Amino acid sequence: MTVADFIWKRLQEWGLHRVYGYPGDGVGGLDVALEKALKGKHGNDTGMEYVQVRHEEMAAFMASAHAKFTGGVGLCYATSGPGAIHLLNGLYDAKMDNAPVVAIVGQQARTALGAHYQQEVDLVTLFKDVASDYVAIATLPEQIRHLVDRAVRIAQNKRSVTCIIIPNDLQLLSYKDPPLVHGTTHTGVGFPAESKVPELAGLQAAAKVLNEGKKVAMLVGAGCLDATDEVIAVADKLGAGIAKALLGKAAVPDDLPFVTGGLGLLGTKPSWDLMQDCDTLFIVGSSFPYSEFLPTPGTARGVQIDIKGDKLSLRYPTEINLVGDSAETLKALLPLLEQTTDTKWRDTIKSNLDDWWKVLEARAMDSADPINPQRVFWELSSRLPENCIVTADSGSVANWYGRDLKFRRGMKGSLSGSLASLGAATPYAIGAKMAFPERVVIGTIGDGAMQMNGLNEMITISKYWRDWSNPKLIMMVLNNRDLNQVTWEERVQLGSGKTESTQSIPDFPYAKYAELLGLKGIFCNEPDKVGAAWDEALAADKPVILEFFTDPNVPPLPPHITLKDALNFMTMIPSEPELGGVLKNSAKELLSTIVPGR
Repeated sequence: MTVADFIWKRLQEWGLHRVYGYPGDGVGGLDVALEKALKGKHGNDTGMEYVQVRHEEMAAFMASAHAKFTGGVGLCYATSGPGAIHLLNGLYDAKMDNAPVVAIVGQQARTALGAHYQQEVDLVTLFKDVASDYVAIATLPEQIRHLVDRAVRIAQNKRSVTCIIIPNDLQLLSYKDPPLVHGTTHTGVGFPAESKVPELAGLQAAAKVLNEGKKVAMLVGAGCLDATDEVIAVADKLGAGIAKALLGKAAVPDDLPFVTGGLGLLGTKPSWDLMQDCDTLFIVGSSFPYSEFLPTPGTARGVQIDIKGDKLSLRYPTEINLVGDSAETLKALLPLLEQTTDTKWRDTIKSNLDDWWKVLEARAMDSADPINPQRVFWELSSRLPENCIVTADSGSVANWYGRDLKFRRGMKGSLSGSLASLGAATPYAIGAKMAFPERVVIGTIGDGAMQMNGLNEMITISKYWRDWSNPKLIMMVLNNRDLNQVTWEERVQLGSGKTESTQSIPDFPYAKYAELLGLKGIFCNEPDKVGAAWDEALAADKPVILEFFTDPNVPPLPPHITLKDALNFMTMIPSEPELGGVLKNSAKELLSTIVPGR
C-alpha cells in the first residue's frame, strides 16, 4: 500500500467518501490511488466518490457546500503550485462561515524544495491563514496517519479549514505505520464527544434575563439549522419574534406568523422593526456582522448562545453569554423559561408581517423593462418543491432570495455568507445535488457570476447528471447585462451614477448554451410567462438553465432608508447614464411600499 493508497483508505475510515478536485502531476500518486479506491471499482461498494470539477476554486466551494448542507466534513484536493492557489477562495468561504473542510494539496518532490523549482510555492505559508487551525507538510510515510487524523478531527471540532501538503514523490512510497519509539505519535479515528450544554448557573442567569423581557427578539443563524423545534418552542414560551441571518434562512419556516425573515441590508422591514422595538435580544447560533441593524446598545438586554466562545458578545454587548450547541442548550433552557400570556408583542409582529408580504407582492408585480427580477423569485416561492435545496449567489439575487422566497420546513438553502464571494451558486448547487441526489436543487445566479465560472461548471453538471436518482437541477440566471449589486452600491452608497466601463457586461445566450451541453434551456422575456417558465423548468427530466431577461434598474431597496442613502441617491442623479429607468423603477418600488396593491 502506497502513502497515497493509505490516505484515501484512512479518509474513508473517518466517513469521508466524496472528494472534489482536479488532477495534476503534483498529486499524480493520489490520482492513481483514487482511481483504485473509487466506489464500484474492483467490487468495492463503499469506496470514494470523485467529482471532477473544471477549476480548483469550484472544488473548494463544493466542499464548503457539502459541509453546510450535510453537517459533515467537506473534502477537496488539488495539485501543487497554481492548483493549490486556486483552492484559496473557496476555502476562505468555508473558513468564514465555519464550515469544516479538509484540503489535500500536492507539492514538488522533497529533493527539489528550496531550489526555486517549477511550481514550487511555500504552501505552508500560503495556507497558514485560511487553515490557521492546522496546516502541515508531510516528509515521511510514518507521518501520514497522524496528519490525516488530526486534519479531519480538527476541522470537525473547530468547524474550520485544515490542510495537508503531500510532496509528489512521497505519495508513491510504501506506507508505514509509525514505529513505537521515542519521537513518534500514534493517533486513531473518531470524532471527539463534545460538551454541548452550558452549566446550570449560566442557564439560570440567561432565563432570568429572558423571563424579565416583555418584547423579546430572537436572531438565529446557521447554528440553528438543526434546532428548528427548539427555536420555535423557546420563541412560543417567550412570545418572541424571530429574525434570521441569511445563512440561517432555513432554520425556521417562513410561514410562521412570528418569523420576520432576514435581517440587514438584504433583510425585511418587519425584522428591522423587531430589532428597533424589542427590549431583549436573544442571539442563537449567529455571528451576524452588521451591528447597525441590531438594537442600539443600552436599549435592550442581551443573551447569546454560540458553540464558539470567540463569537460571543462580538456584535452586541450581550449580558449573558453561553457556550453550547444551539439545540441542546435551548432544550436545557426551556424548562427554566416562564410562559408569557401577553400577546401584544406577537400581535404587532404579525400585523407588520401581513403588511410586509403585501408590499413584497406589490413590488414583485410592478412593471419593468422587460421583467422585474423580484417577480422571478415571487413566482418561484409558491412553486418551491417539498424538501428542495436552493442556492444563491452574491449580488442582487441574494436580495430576492433572502426576502421573497418563503422556505417551508424541510427545505435547505445557502450561499457564500461572510465572504460573499461571487460565483458560489453553481458549485453550491452541484455540492447539494451530489450529497442529496434525490432532492430538487435550484440555483439562483446573476449573469456576472454565471460568466465568471457558472458556465464552466455547467459542464460538470452535464458530466454527472445521468448518475442522479432525480435529474432535476435548475440554474436560474438573471440576465440583466449588469453587475447589478455593485451598480446600486455606487448609486446609493457612493452617490455616483453607474460606471458603465466597469459595470456593463456582454449579453450571452445562456439558455442556448444549455442546449449545446445536452441540457434543457428555457428563455423568458415576458412578465406574464414567468410562472409558466418555472413550471416548465420544474417539470423537466434533465438539468435546466432558466434564463430571465430582466431589468437592471429595479432597486433592491434596503428595509430602512437612511438620510445618507437618500442624499447619495440625489447626488447620483446628474451622473447616472440610465436615469430614466432608475427613477421610474425607484418611484414604483416606493409607491408599492406606501400603497401596496394600488
